[in-house]
Amino acid sequence: MPANDPGQPRRAGGEWTRGLDVPSSALAIGAHPDDIEFGAGGTLATWAMAGCTIHHLVLTDGSKGSWDPRADIHALVSRRRSEQREAAQRLGGEHAGEVVFLAQVDGELDSSTRLRGEVARVIRRLRPEVVFGHDPWKRYRLHPDHRHAGFLTCDGIVAARDPHFNPEHELEPHRPSALLLFEADEPNHVEDVGAGLEHKLDALCAHESQFESTMHAADATELLAFRRRVASRLAELGRPHGIAAAEVFSLITDL
Repeated sequence: MPANDPGQPRRAGGEWTRGLDVPSSALAIGAHPDDIEFGAGGTLATWAMAGCTIHHLVLTDGSKGSWDPRADIHALVSRRRSEQREAAQRLGGEHAGEVVFLAQVDGELDSSTRLRGEVARVIRRLRPEVVFGHDPWKRYRLHPDHRHAGFLTCDGIVAARDPHFNPEHELEPHRPSALLLFEADEPNHVEDVGAGLEHKLDALCAHESQFESTMHAADATELLAFRRRVASRLAELGRPHGIAAAEVFSLITDL
C-alpha cells in the first residue's frame, strides 16, 4: 500500500517505544469522517477490547467527500455522519463512547483560537487519558484540513490543560497523559493491533460513501482488495518490530 494513502505513515528508524498501557479512555480527533479509522482504528479497537472507552471528535462535515459534481451535499453530510457513528460502534463495541461533530465545512477548516477553544472544551468535558490526532508537521501534506486538524489537536491540549484558557467553559482543566499522532512524519511508537485488525477493516467499510473515491472499491472484489491492502500495510509496519500487524505513531508524553 503506498505510504501516501490515507492513514499510512512512512517508516522511520531510530529509537522506538512500544505498547502503551491500555488507558481508561481515549479521544481520537479527525479532520473528516473515516480519518480516525484509517489512522488509528486498529489501536482503538484493540484498546476497546481491553476495556478502554473510545470517543471520537470529527471536525468537518465531510461535504467534499464525493467526486460527483451533482451530489446532494445535504444528503452527503447526513450520510457521512451516520457512517461515522456506525464506524465508531464497530471499533468500540460496548466501550464505544461519544461521537462529537464540530461540523466545520469540509476543506475550509482553520486552526483559529475559536476552534481551539471548542476542541479544548471537548477534552475538558470527556477527560480522556490519551488523545489521538493528525500529525500537523507531516512534510508535503497537501490537504489543509489534516494540517489544521493536527494543530487544533495539539493546541487544544494546551488550552484544555491550562486554567486561564477559556474560563467561559466553566469546566475543570484536564491534562491527558499522552498524545499519539497518526500519519506521523517521524513515528517513534508502535502498537500491536493484531486483535483489532478486523474491527478496523469493518469500521473502514462502514464509510460506504467513500468506497469509490477514497478506497477505490467500486464493487465487492475491489473492496476485498482494499481490505487486503490495508492489512498488508499494517503487516509491513509491524515487521521490523516482530509484530504481525501494527500501527505506528509519534508519541508525545510531555504534555
